[in-house]
Amino acid sequence: MLNNLEKAVIAVNRFGLGAKAGELTEATKDPENWLLMQMQAPVFDPDQGTLAGAYQVMRRHNELKKERKNKQATGDNSPTQAKPVQDFSNTLIEDGLTQSLHTAHPFAMRLLDFFSNHFSVSTVNTVMKVLAPLLEREAIAPHLFGQFEDMLVAVEQHPAMLKYLNNEKSFGANSPLGKKKNLDVNENLAREILELHTLGVNGGYQQADVKELAKAISGWGMSSFSHTKQAPGFVFRRAGHEPGLTTVLNKTYKQRGKQQGEAILRDLAKKPQTAHFVCYKLAQHLIADEPPTALVQTMQKTWLATDGNLSEVITTLVKHPLAWSSERQKYKTPREFLVSSLRALGSSNLSARKLINTLTTFGQRPFHAGSPAGFSTLTQDWAGSDALMKRIDWAASYTRKMALDPIAVAEQTLADTLSSQTRRSIMGAESRQQGLALLLLSPEFQRR
Repeated sequence: MLNNLEKAVIAVNRFGLGAKAGELTEATKDPENWLLMQMQAPVFDPDQGTLAGAYQVMRRHNELKKERKNKQATGDNSPTQAKPVQDFSNTLIEDGLTQSLHTAHPFAMRLLDFFSNHFSVSTVNTVMKVLAPLLEREAIAPHLFGQFEDMLVAVEQHPAMLKYLNNEKSFGANSPLGKKKNLDVNENLAREILELHTLGVNGGYQQADVKELAKAISGWGMSSFSHTKQAPGFVFRRAGHEPGLTTVLNKTYKQRGKQQGEAILRDLAKKPQTAHFVCYKLAQHLIADEPPTALVQTMQKTWLATDGNLSEVITTLVKHPLAWSSERQKYKTPREFLVSSLRALGSSNLSARKLINTLTTFGQRPFHAGSPAGFSTLTQDWAGSDALMKRIDWAASYTRKMALDPIAVAEQTLADTLSSQTRRSIMGAESRQQGLALLLLSPEFQRR
C-alpha cells in the first residue's frame, strides 16, 4: 500500500510533466484529487496565434513570394528579411512548450500532448507550418474533457487535418464539380479516421468502408488563403459532395450534405472498437508500454456507458489501483525528458529556437512526426545508445553553470524514491553541476 508521498511522486511525474518547486508538497495532500482538479480544458492566448492570423500570415507570405519574383526579374538580388511563416510557427510552438514548463495543470497538458499526437499532423510544407500547431489549440483543447465525438468532428473539420490529408481536394465523382472536372474522392483522411483516429487497424472495417466514408466527407475543405471575404476555416462545398446514401460498417446514412459525414463520425466515436483502441493508447501513454488488461477494460466500460465522455474515462483511469504501480514502466520521450528537466531545474534560458533545436536533435521536433500515426511513446524507440548520448551531452551542457543543490532538486522532484546507488552517485559527484546532470540521467528521472 503506497503512502501519500509515494503516490504524489507518481502523480507529478507519471501523470504530470515532472515536478516543479512546491508541486510535490501540494500533491501529497491528496494525489488523486490533485490530478482530478486539473481536469480543465487548457486555454491559449489568442494573441499568440489563431486561424485568422494563420490566414493573414499566408497572405503575407504569398505577397513576399511575388516581391521576390519581381526583384529577380529586375535583377534586384537584395534579400527579403521577413519570415512570417517561420515566425508564426515558432511563436505557437514556443507558447505550447512554455505553457508545459510553467502550467499549474500539468495533467491537462499531458493529456493534450496525448491527443495532439493521436491526431498527428506534420509540418510537411509551408501551409502546414502555420496550420499544424493550431489543431491542438483550436480543435483538441476545447474538447479535452468533453465527449470524444465532439473532439473527433472538430479535428476532422479543422483546416490542419483537411490540408494534411488532402481532403480539400476530395470531390465526389458524381457531384457537379466531380463531373465537370473529372474528379474523384481522396481516401487519405477517411482511411486515417478509421485506422488511426477511431477503430484502429484491427477494428473490423473494410476497404469498402474507407471508400464510403470518403464519399460522405467529400466536399469538406478549407477556405482559400486568397479569398479575403470568406471566413477562415472549414468550408463545405456542396457542389463537390458525392450525392446519395452512404453505407459504413453495414449502417446506411440518409443524411445530406456535411451532416452525413458528421453522423458517421459520431457513430464511430461510440463504437466498442474505438473505445478499446483509444483507451488502450491512453493507458499505454500514461501507465506502461503494455498496460494492464483489467485497467483498459474498465476504462472501455466507462467509455461505452457514457458514449465516450473523456472526463469520465480519465477519472476511471486515475481512480484505478493498477494505474498506481510503484514500478516506473514508461521511459520518457525526448519532449517529456526536456520538459521535466526544465521544470525540475526551475528555469529555462532557452529561446524558442533552442527549445525546438534541442527537440530536433533528440528526434522529436514538434509537429514533425512525418506520419499520421504520430511519434512513438514506446521505450524501444527512444532508449537506444545514440539517443542516450544526446541526452547526456545536453544534460552536461545545460547544467554547466548552475549552482543548484542536486540533492535538494532530487527531493523536490522524486522525494525519497531515489535508489541508494543514485543518491551515492550524486553525492559523490565532483561538482554540483555534475550532480545535477547525474540526477537528470538517473533511471529514476528517465522513467516515470
